[in-house]
Amino acid sequence: MLVVMQSHATEPQIRAVCERIESLGLKAHPIPGALRTAIGITGNKGALDLGVLESLPGVIECIPVSKPYKLVSRDVKEEDTILRIPTPSGDVLFGGKHVGLVGGPCAVETEEQCFTTAEGVKKAGVKLFRGGAYKPRTSPYSFQGLGEDGLKILAQVRKHYGLGIITEAIDNESLDLVEEYADVIQIGARNMQNFSLLKRAGRAKKPILLKRGMSATLDEFLMAAEYVLSEGNYNVMLCERGVRTFADHSRNTLDLTIIPAVKKRSHLPILVDPSHGTGKRHKVLPLSRAAAAVGADGLLIEVHHAPDQALSDGMQSILPTELAELVDEVRQIAAVLHREVN
Repeated sequence: MLVVMQSHATEPQIRAVCERIESLGLKAHPIPGALRTAIGITGNKGALDLGVLESLPGVIECIPVSKPYKLVSRDVKEEDTILRIPTPSGDVLFGGKHVGLVGGPCAVETEEQCFTTAEGVKKAGVKLFRGGAYKPRTSPYSFQGLGEDGLKILAQVRKHYGLGIITEAIDNESLDLVEEYADVIQIGARNMQNFSLLKRAGRAKKPILLKRGMSATLDEFLMAAEYVLSEGNYNVMLCERGVRTFADHSRNTLDLTIIPAVKKRSHLPILVDPSHGTGKRHKVLPLSRAAAAVGADGLLIEVHHAPDQALSDGMQSILPTELAELVDEVRQIAAVLHREVN
C-alpha cells in the first residue's frame, strides 16, 4: 500500500500519517520525492481500510501496490533516487544524471599495495576506493582477507589519499566492523539472499551496495533490496556483476540487459562490475564503455598496481594507467547521454 501526500503537505501532517499507520501495527516508510512525499506501508497481511488513511489531512489517495517489492518500486517513487556518498575529496553521486566511479584492488593485501594503488586511483580522478578485508572464496585454502587489520589499512587510505571506502561484509559480525570503518557497505553476490545479513544491513547507518547473485532473477534481485529498505535503510545501490551461464569465454556473463530492466521497475541506482562480470583484464575497458552507454549509474573497477602478483583476482584487475584511460572514455560516452561522471 502507498499513501500519496499532497505537494504542500506539512511535516506534522506527514508525521501524523506515519503515526496512524504504526498505530495499526504496520510500518511506515516516508520517501520524499521531487514534488511530494509518498509513504509506503509494509507489514499488512491483508487489505487495509483505505478510508482510515485517506481522511487524514494532507493525504491525496491510497494506492495498492501489486508488485511483491514495494519500497524499491517506481510505484512508490517515480523519479530516480540519487545517492550521495561523502568522501574527504568531495561527494560522489550515483543516479539521475550522475555516474559514479569506484576503483581499487579485489583484496587488501598490504599497506604498500593499497597505498600504491590508491595513488593511481586518485590520479585517475576516482574518489571511491574498493578493497576487500573479508573475502568469501570458493576454496577454503584461498586468501580469505586480513579482517579488521585490512579495515585499518583502508582507514589509512582514506586518511592519506582522501578516498571514500567501499568494502564487503560477509556476516553480521563483520558488518559491525565494516560499518565502523567504511563509507559504503558491500553485500556480495554470495550473500544476496542471506536474509539475516540483509536485515542487519537495513539497520546500518551507512549506504549499501548490493551485488546481484550469480543466478538471481530480476525479481529476486529487487526483493533482496526490499529486505534492506524494509528495515529503514533507503540508501541502497544495486550492482550487476555477471551471472552464471554455459559460456566459457569469460568468468561470468555480464548481463547489461538488466540495467534498463531495473530502471523501468525501480528508482534505485544500479552500477556495473565489469571486472567480476568478465574475469578478463582485456575485457574490462570495452564492457565499461558498454555499461556507460546502456545507462549504468556507476562502475566498480578492480585496479591493482601489480596484478600478476595479486593474491585475489589478478587476471581481471587493470592497471592504474588503464583506469585513467577508462575514466576518460566513460566521460565522453556519458556526455553524449547528457550525464556527468564524478
